Amino acid sequence: MKNILLVGVGRFGRHIAVQLAQLGHQVMAVDTSEDRINDVLPFVTNAQIGDSTNADFLRTLGIGNYDVCIVTISGNFQNSLETTSLLKELGAKCVVSRAERDVQAKFLLRNGADHVVYPEKQVAKWAAIRYSSNHIFDYIEIDDQHAIFEVEVPEAWRGKNIGELDIRRRFGINILGIKRAGETDVSVKPETVLTNDVTILALGEYKQLQKCFRL
Repeated sequence: MKNILLVGVGRFGRHIAVQLAQLGHQVMAVDTSEDRINDVLPFVTNAQIGDSTNADFLRTLGIGNYDVCIVTISGNFQNSLETTSLLKELGAKCVVSRAERDVQAKFLLRNGADHVVYPEKQVAKWAAIRYSSNHIFDYIEIDDQHAIFEVEVPEAWRGKNIGELDIRRRFGINILGIKRAGETDVSVKPETVLTNDVTILALGEYKQLQKCFRL
C-alpha cells in the first residue's frame, strides 16, 4: 500500500482515484473545485480544496510524506507545470504528471516530473493497433520496441504444440500464455497444443510480432 497525493480530480483524475482505491492505496485528493472534490470523496482517504500552485498550501500537505504525487490537471498547462515544479522543490519523492501534447511532456520532464502520462496519445495508439486488424484482441506496450499482443492462433499453427513450432527460435517471440473463453492460462509448456478456440499472449519486438502475425 502506498500513500499517494492526487492533484486534479477531473474525469481522468477521478478514474485514477477509483483505480487506486480498488488497489487499496491511501489517496489524498486536491482540487480547486468543491464539486469535483465531493464527487471523488467516496474513493479517497482524504481530500482538500486548494490551489496547488500555492507553495504555502502545498507545504501544509507534507509533500515529502507521499510515495507518489500524481498531477492530472487538465485545461491549464501553466498550473500543471507550476504544480509539478513546486512538488519537486518541496521534496516529492516521485512526481507523475499528465501531458496533453508532446511539447507539454518535454516541459514537464524538464521541470520536475519523473514520469509523464499521455492518456489521449496512449489510448489513440492502442485503439489504432487494436482495431486496425481483425485478429488482434488486445495489446500492452512495454516500451518503444516491445509489446505483448493477444492474437488469434495462425491457421498454420493450429493443432501443433509450442515446442514443435519452435516459436522462440524462429521468430524471437515468447508465448506467455493462452486465453480460452476469457480465462488466462500462463502455465504454457512446450507440449501445450494451440487450438482454434484459444488466443495467444505473445511478447516480442514490434517488428517481429508484425512479421510473425502479419499485423
